[in-house]
Amino acid sequence: MSEWTDARVPNARGELAESFYSVADAFAQNFEDELELGANFAVILDGKLIANICGGYTDRKKETPWSDDTITCIYSTGKSVLTLLVARAVSDGLLEYDAPVSSVWPEFAANGKSEITLAEVVSHQAGLAGLRDEMEPQTWLDWDAITARIAAMAPLWPPGSKNGYSPQLSGFVIGEVLRRVTGKTVGALIRDYDIDVYCGVSGDVASRASYMRKPPAAPDLGALNEYKQIAFLKRWSAPGRVAIEDWMAAELPASNMHANARALAEIVFPLANGGAVMGGEQIIREDVLRDVFRERIRGDDLVLRFNLSWSAGLMRNINAHFGPNENAFGHAGFGGSCVVIDPENRL
Repeated sequence: MSEWTDARVPNARGELAESFYSVADAFAQNFEDELELGANFAVILDGKLIANICGGYTDRKKETPWSDDTITCIYSTGKSVLTLLVARAVSDGLLEYDAPVSSVWPEFAANGKSEITLAEVVSHQAGLAGLRDEMEPQTWLDWDAITARIAAMAPLWPPGSKNGYSPQLSGFVIGEVLRRVTGKTVGALIRDYDIDVYCGVSGDVASRASYMRKPPAAPDLGALNEYKQIAFLKRWSAPGRVAIEDWMAAELPASNMHANARALAEIVFPLANGGAVMGGEQIIREDVLRDVFRERIRGDDLVLRFNLSWSAGLMRNINAHFGPNENAFGHAGFGGSCVVIDPENRL
């Protein structure tokens, strides 16, 4: 790798291989077009870090430069980390994709959910796009309270019949299932990797976090329906009217993980590397990975405005959102974060 800088990017710094110069140019162009406040890009290929660049600022006043130490909220891109955690639990014999969630969380069986499988939850076909019944937005920060509400709810549509993205609830279901079989929260499981990725940040770690500039326009959800309104537009669709410090410290597995690009690439790298971490240890069996990547459902999503193909936690690349390889996978999140996982190229 060679040192990288670009006059179009304030505080530009980093290193990258020559093969990724064109990507760095696109990275810089976003700053020139005033589409970025601060950003970070990293690539791990075949077990080696071959790109890690950053630039811009972490705050709206442009007083704090984005640095190698900066982390940021990756929102729904964190679902890729959940995919890794679930795959490892399956590989360890603690969970089964095709077993009912209620087999490890009996309370979840209420109101017609007894046969919903873990695979249906992680592939967004369980009818859990959001909560129909009103609640205080602060309830999202109370793990026991929100999981009790999820356990008691009825699915919004017949499970397994349609895909409809679950921006928040899927993370709590996954987190509760993992807690019941490992005894650890999602945040604790991530800490075991000793990588700069977090679910729940406070203190010195929180002080390294960037803040997101409000988008100039709301996301395009397409034609509105009941499911989109419940998922995104109700007063209680997401945590609201809470102190930013409380929101950052809470564990919201599907929506408030924090990381930098290098750390995110490192923690999910086993999904691209036959189940092995960068140091070589095999943590996920290859047969489990095949189960992760196979298509679980495909169709016009009831919540997002795309025709989507879901694996066990990741979007399959049928719309070329994740590069030119149709066999790649990925996930994106609010604020512009995105992860691409390409097992064929170990990227």
